Amino acid sequence: MARADLPRIRLHDLRHTYATLALEAGIHPRVVQEQLGHSNVSVTLGIYSHVDVKMHTSASDLMAAQRRAARVEDGQS
Repeated sequence: MARADLPRIRLHDLRHTYATLALEAGIHPRVVQEQLGHSNVSVTLGIYSHVDVKMHTSASDLMAAQRRAARVEDGQS
């Protein structure tokens, strides 16, 4: 690693990266919990879930789409 000028990476760092990317990709937290072997999903979410601007925007977009769909179902425009 030193000869290739790569940073020191521990196995735990790769585990953290996997969990974070899996949650960001939308994999259900319970699935990630089971894959990591955590006894409780709150451990998984507490350690590996990081809220960022992209997630807030995505949540807002999903809720807006849900509201539009509800209006259409109710016959509103």
